[in-house]
Amino acid sequence: MGKKKGKAIIVGGSIAGLSCAHSLTLAGWDVLVLEKSSEPPVGSPTGAGLGLDPQARQIIKSWLPRPHLLDEITLPLTIDQNQTTDSEKKETKILTRDEDFDFRAAYWSDVHSLLYKALPQTLFLWGHKFLSFTMSQDESIVKVKTLVIETQETVEIEGDLLVAADGCLSSIRKSFLPDFKLRYSGYCAWRGVFDFSGNENSETVTGIKKVYPDLGKCLYFDLGEQTHTVFYELFNKKLNWIWYVNQPEPDLKSNSVTLKVSQEMINKMHQEAETIWIPELARLMRETKDPFLNVIYDCDPLERIFWGNIVLVGDAAHPTTPHGLRSTNMSILDAEVLGKCLEKCKPDNLSLGLKEYQRIRLPVVSEQVLYARRLGRIKQGLDHDGIGGGGLEQRTMPFFTCAPLV
Repeated sequence: MGKKKGKAIIVGGSIAGLSCAHSLTLAGWDVLVLEKSSEPPVGSPTGAGLGLDPQARQIIKSWLPRPHLLDEITLPLTIDQNQTTDSEKKETKILTRDEDFDFRAAYWSDVHSLLYKALPQTLFLWGHKFLSFTMSQDESIVKVKTLVIETQETVEIEGDLLVAADGCLSSIRKSFLPDFKLRYSGYCAWRGVFDFSGNENSETVTGIKKVYPDLGKCLYFDLGEQTHTVFYELFNKKLNWIWYVNQPEPDLKSNSVTLKVSQEMINKMHQEAETIWIPELARLMRETKDPFLNVIYDCDPLERIFWGNIVLVGDAAHPTTPHGLRSTNMSILDAEVLGKCLEKCKPDNLSLGLKEYQRIRLPVVSEQVLYARRLGRIKQGLDHDGIGGGGLEQRTMPFFTCAPLV
């Protein structure tokens, strides 16, 4: 008889949760993913663009039956360019240009769907909202209570390991760190995805391609007075933009960092864009359907990311600002390292595996979160020690070329 398999319960069916489902399955674990959404997201409205680094791409490919699909749904980002915008003259000037930037641009829902389709559908319990958990005295068994949204009944599920992939507002983290607070960055981000399929020759698109000639291979940062934007192209004729705006912390009404926006807020954003950005970019923002507003948080590095047989991954373990294009990349590396550590240590030595995961990942993610924070503060004019091009490039990120795996 073979040793019995460990059973892992993953809370959260976002990219971090799906990544753990892949890595733990490969490590020989039985996996169950609990997700409160009633079905897998299709073209998620809050999903937008992200950049995948070489390490994360290699890991994703190792999980896919058809690895080449990842290259087919992403576009190259071979250039990382920072430029200043003169709001009076409405012109830009290049500050830094790195032509050896080996990232690829992806749309959140495309990556999610690729990872999801490569897993057996039987691993998923959709429409299951995590309520609470209990850990046995000897920390060997975890029981998870979940609400089946459709029937409103409560179901209890038992496993050997609970993986908290429940995002930056993680309720599992809260049970261990009740006083823990996220740090508001001082700014929010307007985000939009402009779909130009069928309109490739419109004035808006030809205009934008004239002023951003390297679209399709370049990650553009436009720096204004105490504000900045990020702009790049996604697969399938989409343009992704993000605009960071310094403002007092908004009141979060729901358990989400995405704010409900009114038409009035959108109109005001359009007017401000006209005064700050070059006309081509302002026009693109104005013509983007359904822009949304994210409140930007991070937190000081945690001292630990596991307790007993409960472990944090992704944004639950290290909420971060987006300035180092780290969030998704960190989640994928967390999953890979967790899987490899557990494979090495086998289910009866779980705590050794979790210790090793924490030892490898915690120093890396801690440095990256703090570095992304500094980058954001410099670009938003909240810190003045880095302007002039020094330290603006993505490649100054700690562990940029490669983070340690197992």
